[in-house]
Amino acid sequence: MSEVLAENLSGKSVMGSDGTELGMLYNITTEIKSGTLHDLVIEPNDELPNQTIDFDTDDDGRFRVPINRVRAVKDYIVVQR
Repeated sequence: MSEVLAENLSGKSVMGSDGTELGMLYNITTEIKSGTLHDLVIEPNDELPNQTIDFDTDDDGRFRVPINRVRAVKDYIVVQR
């Protein structure tokens, strides 16, 4: 995947590879010392039923999507489901 500036990700919608709109990018977690990206933190859509989502969640109910599941970044951030 080509390089994408973090500022271009702010406020992007996140979609599953199956076409499900998951929500909006809330944050990205990193390893401080190495700068390695870990997870996308997604604020879920209100109408999205949680039982259909197979991602871990944080204490606030946001999805934690491992960075290795990102497939494309264009109009949406597309993640493998």
